[in-house]
Amino acid sequence: MHMTKHPIATDDNVTTAHLTSYHYGAPGSGKKVYIQASLHADEVPAMLVAHFLRQELERLDAEGRVKGEVTLVPVANPLGLSQVVHGTLFGRYDLNTGVNFNRAYHHVADGLKESLAGKLGPDAQANVALIREHARRSVAEWKVKDATGVLKKTLLGMAIDADFMLDLHCDNEAVLHMYAGTPLAEAVQPLSALMGARVVLLATQSGGEPFDEACGRLWWDLAAHFQEAAIPPACVAITVELRGEMDVRYAYARQDAHALLQYLAHAGVLDIPVQPLPKALCKPTPLDAVEPLEAPHAGVLVFHKRLGDTVAAGEPIADIVNPVSGKVSTVAATRPGLLFASTAHRHLLRGMHICKVAGSESFRSGNLLSS
Repeated sequence: MHMTKHPIATDDNVTTAHLTSYHYGAPGSGKKVYIQASLHADEVPAMLVAHFLRQELERLDAEGRVKGEVTLVPVANPLGLSQVVHGTLFGRYDLNTGVNFNRAYHHVADGLKESLAGKLGPDAQANVALIREHARRSVAEWKVKDATGVLKKTLLGMAIDADFMLDLHCDNEAVLHMYAGTPLAEAVQPLSALMGARVVLLATQSGGEPFDEACGRLWWDLAAHFQEAAIPPACVAITVELRGEMDVRYAYARQDAHALLQYLAHAGVLDIPVQPLPKALCKPTPLDAVEPLEAPHAGVLVFHKRLGDTVAAGEPIADIVNPVSGKVSTVAATRPGLLFASTAHRHLLRGMHICKVAGSESFRSGNLLSS
């Protein structure tokens, strides 16, 4: 095991923070795994999971039981952790630009369509190696303007050539759920089963260039462009939403870390006893089948349903109660699905987010992620 401190510097070359990564196993000895926690710095449960992952990975590495290469970034956003507004951590957006820390990553496929022209063929393994070489170079050449750009470039540089990329987040309030690319529907199922995910949401392109798609989407984009070449979806890139922001508990963190380690064991990266896969709690569904609900007017939010409940179309999910006018509006989904995430706020203004319901039939288009 070795630790690396990456300086995050501004244009005037002044270091504003350090990003710390831990590395286990040996590069080139097998599959590469990249795991990062809390890219949104105020999504704390992932950091506690990373704490237990680090303990186990250090032990396994010392015993020679890491049969590949594992990179762990236990705090992926030191810049966001320093953003405190009126005593409250504000780690989702860069306060200097307003840009989400999990958006606007460099999509290398656009440049690789030119640099790889005429160089790919029927050998999938050779293609994967060459694509990764070009992808690493593209990230290294990415021109960034500020410390947040340096942070994003540093993170992507460590992850762009991984076989598995696990980005650990959480929602405001939620049951455990995941996001992945549609071509990864089968590959994500073991992790879904092990972690007890209630929802797995798939898209080929969700909008906004989030981190997981910067790592995973390049493979199916290139496969569609170079149709004569053998290009598999060589990076299993998954965003794991570890319930809600307040679900910071030792029991959850140990359970989640154990599931992640089992996933790596099933993938042949860790030499530990492999447990049988439990039955998955859900089947993957399209991200464009998720219905977000918003407040029709200002008022107090009162839920009729609980997270994890299945709801029918038109069934009341919540009320918005205006205590001044006495107006009460009931909010319902227009399609059946599972109530999997909600706001933690209980007084909303008109248009503010209430909750999300995961359906099974596609109906949305455009940017499919919240801001």
